[in-house]
Parts: sequence; structure tokens; C-alpha cells
Amino acid sequence: PIHALACLGLWDSFYKRVFPYVMAKVAPVYNHKVYKQKQELFSSLRRFAGPSGQLKLLEIGTGTGTNFQFYPAGCRLTCTDPNPNFRVFLLRNLLQNQHLQLERLVVASGEDLHQVADGSMDVVVCTLVLCSVSSIRRVLQEVLRVLRQGGAFYFLEHVAADPCSWTYLWQQVCDPFWKYFGDGCCLSRETQEELEKTNFSELNLRHFHVPPCWIPTSPHIIGYAVK
Repeated sequence: PIHALACLGLWDSFYKRVFPYVMAKVAPVYNHKVYKQKQELFSSLRRFAGPSGQLKLLEIGTGTGTNFQFYPAGCRLTCTDPNPNFRVFLLRNLLQNQHLQLERLVVASGEDLHQVADGSMDVVVCTLVLCSVSSIRRVLQEVLRVLRQGGAFYFLEHVAADPCSWTYLWQQVCDPFWKYFGDGCCLSRETQEELEKTNFSELNLRHFHVPPCWIPTSPHIIGYAVK
């Protein structure tokens, strides 16, 4: 039935209204699981602040704003998401994180950030987004465009498991219907390969698993890349 609704173009418009409510419940649970990893990852954000000492940060696919608590005080924040229905949840989360300065809230996909000027950002953040974009390569090209020279791209993504593993088989089985409930999420993206192909001057990346290890979204990569 869901596949039929998708073919008729009815599922996407319906689920885009529902998805923010789902994420408002799921995101805090996920944040609890990866709290230490996120805390460690974002602890180095300040080193990429501009000459003024302020950090200009763009987050792609901000969603409900679950990363806000990890950003440094005074951070000048530009939020983008293609789904305008996240706005109410994002603003609610921002009220709980008044150490941040929201500069802009833009409805845009990661593949087209034309509303953000070239070289205007110190840092770009993207967590659990590259799994659902139409083109990772185009997103990373936009990341390079909006980052200043010496700026950094921070990422945390679930990725394809080892092709010889049972988890990878499980990902292949779940993939056809997973996208309907994950707003286009693909379980078997080779995101690391795309990062390695992109013209970053430095790439710091490591793998880890989010428990329980048998779930198809368990394999993750985390790190940052410097322009």
C-alpha cells in the first residue's frame, strides 16, 4: 500500500508532515547513544573560528536541532533543511540553547545552497543527512563552495556495512522499504568513498558502531575534513 501511495505521489507529501514528529521522538534517543562521540567530535569546533573569534556555522539538514547543545557559545548559526515542517521543533530546541545566535533559517536541500555566499562559513556540519540526499557529490561540492579556505566540514553518518557481513545482507533486505520511513534514507551508502574523492586538504575519519550492532544503521563514520 505504501509503495502504491508513493507511485501516486501521495506518500511523500504526507510523510514530510509526519516525519518531524517522528524525529522529535527518535532523535533524543539517538543523541543519548552517541553523546560521547558527538561531544568529542564537536569539541574542536572553536579552532576553526574566524579572525574575529566568532564561529560562523552552517548546518545542513538541521532537522529538530539536536546538535545545538554541542555547539560553542556565541556560535553564529545558519540552519538549512528542505522540509519546512521541522521549523517549529527547531525553534523550540533553539529556545533551550540560548548560547547560540541564529542568523538564518533557510529551506533548502544540501545539493543547492545558493542562498549561502561563497566562502562565508568557518564550519559546515552534516549529521545523518548524506544517507538521504539525492547526490552526496553535489552536497560536498556545495560544502566546499560555502567554506572559507581552512574551514572544516564535520560529519557523522551511518554507512554501508562490510559486504561480507550479515549486517550488509540485512541492509540490502531492509533498503527497499526503509526509505519510505526514513524520508529517503538509504542504508548502504558508501559515504567514505565520496569524502575521499572530494578535494579536501585533510580528512580525519574513523568507524564505529551504534548499539545494538545488529540493526542495519549500526555502522557509522565520524570525523571532519578541512578545505
